[in-house]
Amino acid sequence: MNKVGNMNKVTFPNACQLMRWHFHPMGFEGSMDAPGSMIARLFDRASGETLIAIAGIPCATVMNAADVERIIEAVEDELESFVPPHLLRA
Repeated sequence: MNKVGNMNKVTFPNACQLMRWHFHPMGFEGSMDAPGSMIARLFDRASGETLIAIAGIPCATVMNAADVERIIEAVEDELESFVPPHLLRA
């Protein structure tokens, strides 16, 4: 991370790496879908099956640690509210 004033700044690819480490052993993939938003995808590393994909998460090409934490919390909140399809059929 680059130290800028009192804020730690991280580029988008490095922020995605932090999120990969955070969500391991699940797979994490992040990509920008617009200049100010991203798509986050959590997947099963063994099968490649997508668990959840969330579009339109606000982000930037350079973010501070609080921005990365906010994205992680948004993905975790979505994951907690997710009901797997096999439970809907029961």
